[in-house]
Amino acid sequence: MMDRLENAARIVVKTGSALIADADGQPRHDWLRRLAVDIAKWRSKGREVVLVSSGAIALGKSRLPKAALRRLDGKQAAAALGQPLLMGALSSAFDSVDIPIAQTLLTLEDTERRRRWLNARATLAVLLKAGTLPVINENDTVATEEIRYGDNDRLAARVAQMISADLLILLSDVDGLYTADPHIDDAAEHIAALDDITPEIEAMGGGTGASGVGSGGMETKIAAAKIAHTAGCATVITRGNREAPLSALEQGARATWITPAISPGTARRTWLQGHLTPEGSITVDDGAAAALKNGASLLPVGIAGVEGNFERGSAVAIKSTKGIIIAKGVAAYSASDARRIAGKQTADVEAVLGTAHRPAVVHRDDLVLEN
Repeated sequence: MMDRLENAARIVVKTGSALIADADGQPRHDWLRRLAVDIAKWRSKGREVVLVSSGAIALGKSRLPKAALRRLDGKQAAAALGQPLLMGALSSAFDSVDIPIAQTLLTLEDTERRRRWLNARATLAVLLKAGTLPVINENDTVATEEIRYGDNDRLAARVAQMISADLLILLSDVDGLYTADPHIDDAAEHIAALDDITPEIEAMGGGTGASGVGSGGMETKIAAAKIAHTAGCATVITRGNREAPLSALEQGARATWITPAISPGTARRTWLQGHLTPEGSITVDDGAAAALKNGASLLPVGIAGVEGNFERGSAVAIKSTKGIIIAKGVAAYSASDARRIAGKQTADVEAVLGTAHRPAVVHRDDLVLEN
């Protein structure tokens, strides 16, 4: 399994509230500095890392009356108070290894609605390219019971899916999945490796973490692993409450590895083929058609015509000048904007629209060729 870690080019690391904050609601600075050192080592090897971190409510709740925390708005207020404290603690830790961090707050809709999903993914791509460490948390100050994740395990999995990560690391209060809760059952057996998440495996999860600080137990970690698995992303669940959990993982620390048979790229192409129902179409010239077949993105200059009234983030069919559908994809521009920039050079898009959302009208990562 260690080759999965060694070969992972893009990694999402998720830390829980109990790792970030102690029982008194204070940041665990020493642990955070060791985490920063480990991530810096990975980045020096060319790996891209995204950190999904809980902890805002845990850090902010001590500043509110306990009675307020029983209500959703009280928890939202605690998140508002704690988020600057969380980012301050992380900034201090990563400043020591000269890594700039970038706060990104997401809600469920940001990973479920195509347009917002595109926005979030594009922002994360820019941040990674700029050499920053994106730090993602659920936007608890505006989330409601109906839309909030309630844990950052599944949020981390959605982020891994969004950015086509190779590996999702869930730092837990236990060193992986057991046949029963090891905190209360001495006969529980550790499961080192899985290649699928079956109903029997899902039934092994349940309850909350032992710390009593976070909201995500093993049940949410299994759910997260299932999301990542369908996206072709491997998941590892390991104990985070140790001095340097990522180094320990590299050295073979006990963990549970869930490894899919397909890659993130293959999983994404499969999803695109099976789930895109075109809401409009874009006709391309012969040069663009040939470029698409060779793995290129669809640029404005190759557009010969646009049909329909689709919005940005909609699924579109891409047709040849003979009317044959050659591909399907997710549009980065609305139909009206696509018509305005059709045939234009990419450098001219901003002058036409007043802003340039993306270089490509349909990016190659959001496009699948028809047979």
